[in-house]
Amino acid sequence: MTAVALAAPRGNGIAARVVPYIISILGAFLVAGIIIAIMGHNPFLAFESVLTTSFQSRWGLVETLHKWVPLVLIAMGFVIPLAAGRNNMGGEGQLLIGATASAVVGIWLKSAPSFVLLPVVLLAGVIAGALYISIAAWLRERFGVNEILSTVLLNFVSFYIVDYIAAEVYSDPAAGHPTTWPIGEGGLLPSIGGMHTGVLLAVIVLFFCVHGVMRSLPGYELRAVGANPRAAQVHGVRNSRVAFGAMVVGGAIGGLAGAIEVAGVHGKLIEGMQANYLLLGIIIGLISRGKVAVVPFVAFGIAVLEVGASAMQRSAGVPAEMVLIVEALILLFLLFSDIVAARLKGRNNG
Repeated sequence: MTAVALAAPRGNGIAARVVPYIISILGAFLVAGIIIAIMGHNPFLAFESVLTTSFQSRWGLVETLHKWVPLVLIAMGFVIPLAAGRNNMGGEGQLLIGATASAVVGIWLKSAPSFVLLPVVLLAGVIAGALYISIAAWLRERFGVNEILSTVLLNFVSFYIVDYIAAEVYSDPAAGHPTTWPIGEGGLLPSIGGMHTGVLLAVIVLFFCVHGVMRSLPGYELRAVGANPRAAQVHGVRNSRVAFGAMVVGGAIGGLAGAIEVAGVHGKLIEGMQANYLLLGIIIGLISRGKVAVVPFVAFGIAVLEVGASAMQRSAGVPAEMVLIVEALILLFLLFSDIVAARLKGRNNG
């Protein structure tokens, strides 16, 4: 899987890029609606709950933005290495390692003032995520170990590290679940209207990611390596260094997602806090066709679906897992539209 494989078919104007998304979304909801009706539920009530929960109240919007942050960061951590032809399947592990480092530092230095503790907590997560993915990146460049395999296996290692820290080292016996003590109050992200400022931090990071990939020299080299490694090397680009750097950046972003979850949402390390972020991050990256500028918008749409899932289950009696089916169908319809477009183009050229 490479960035080239995810490129959208070339067409004329914005319509050629937007229409496949519209058709895919409508097709996914149509199929899901049929399934919901067969199950004996009202699909219109279900979809109304899913699509309106995020916008009916301040709570819904805040929850959606809080869900959006880890989703968009994990997706960006997947897409940036993908642009260089590398597959980072370890966003889950990088988030957990970043969260672990942030929690440990936040507990160690819990008495430090906020202007010291908060930056250190966030930086610890970023560094931990970058170092963790560096293991897979080094194995790939030094020994040719497939990064899909190594990053997936490192996810499992992170589970045990979290369990050890949360259940043995800094365990909170009153929690009833593997959970650490809270970090110092100075390490918590301030809130604005109930929304933690990690949302603003994520927006800033996304801006630099999009600008860096699309408008900087390193970004040009990144895209060149992903599109044609041989040609990039002929023109003086050091492919291995660019690919390694892309992996490290992806891991750092994943680590930041974990740090924000600790400093902005939970205030501690909790076993299982990663939810299904890895799966959704990959889906977002694929639906975005590997385009960094599209990732934030797709991630917001997925966040809306995820927040509305529980409301759908309460109001219409439809299992929340139906949202995962909708998300998968959107991706499948989008990939199918690429196949149809490619065949139609082949016939026209013929």
